[in-house]
This record gives sequence, structure tokens and C-alpha cells, in this order.
Amino acid sequence: MQKLCLGLVILAFAFLSFRTPPKFTPLFDGKTFKGWEGDIENTWRIAEGVLIGGYLDKDVPHNNFLCTTRNYANFILKLKIKLTGNKGFINSGIQFRSQRLKDPAHEMTGYQADYGEGYWGTLYDESRRNKTIAGQDPKFTQQYIRLNDWNDYELRAEGRHIQIFINGKQTTDYTEPDLTIPQTGLIGLQIHGGGAAQVFFKDIQIQELP
Repeated sequence: MQKLCLGLVILAFAFLSFRTPPKFTPLFDGKTFKGWEGDIENTWRIAEGVLIGGYLDKDVPHNNFLCTTRNYANFILKLKIKLTGNKGFINSGIQFRSQRLKDPAHEMTGYQADYGEGYWGTLYDESRRNKTIAGQDPKFTQQYIRLNDWNDYELRAEGRHIQIFINGKQTTDYTEPDLTIPQTGLIGLQIHGGGAAQVFFKDIQIQELP
């Protein structure tokens, strides 16, 4: 009887371990570019625990991405983002299930959780379909954006279901109908080209899902 009870307890723990997804883990250690790659000589830098991309004193010449060194498929990604700028196109975003292009090497292809005026919280298909594919009207979303300040951004990707939240409010709920679109890839932080702008990221954490 004791052996049976012990066996049931072990099975119960094994079941719970299998069913419980991993906890959130930091994707950025606040000090180094460990786990990331990109133009850390000219475009991306770290200051006071924050990742910073772009410049305010000159235009960013082209899109630039700081990418993870490994792929992710199903996950919940949480971070804080701040976007500032004074001239040109002021925009950023988070690439996911994406890959770097070889020509041009600074570009990426894949989904982008967008961030910037006219695009707040929408889902853009970068260097592939080249258009916004989902999301509520960004003018409505802008009502709860703290301009030039920190905002909470959450991205959920599970199977073909993608959701985006800003400051706790859902902005996008999309299910990919195209079965040929890859559902795994790199995560990349973007500063968009064509403007004198800076983007700031901090408290980046991820929970990988089964």
C-alpha cells in the first residue's frame, strides 16, 4: 500500500511538472549583450540597465535590429519600451519568429509587433508581406500610450495564435491562416530608419511555452 501511494505521489509530481510551463526568465541581464548580436559599435548600447538604439542628433540611416542568438517558438515576452524622437519617421518594434536577411544584412524578415505613431500595437509582416496584417486602430490605442515615456509591452505567441498587449490592454488578436509561414525564429529589437530617434528597452523577460 505504501509503495502504491508513493508511486501515485511521484506520478502526480511528474504530471504537474509536465503541465506547468517554465517561469519567466530574463532575456537581457542589464549589463552585457550576452545572448544578443547586432551593431553594438554604432547603433546599440547599454546604460543604467537599459538597451538603447538609435540617435537623437542624426538620422538612423536604415532599419537596425539587435537580435537574440537563438530561436524561440511559443512564448510570452514582456518588456518595457520608451520611444523618443524629434525628426523624421519615429518608429520601433519587436521582431519575432524572424530571421536576418543576407541582402541587406541589417534587415530582418518575419512578424513584427509594431510600436510608433500610426502603428501602435499592430502586427506588421516585415520584409515578407510588407504590410500591417492585424491590430486595432492605432489612433484608439494611442489613448493609453504614455508618449516619450515607459510603456509595458507584452507579446504572446502560441501555435498560430498571436496577441499583443500595451499597458495591459489588448491591441492585436491574430491567428495565422497561412500554413507556410514559419512559427519559430529569432527575437529582434528594432530602431526604424529614416528618423532622428532613440528607443529604450528594459526588464525584458520571457516565458517559453510548450
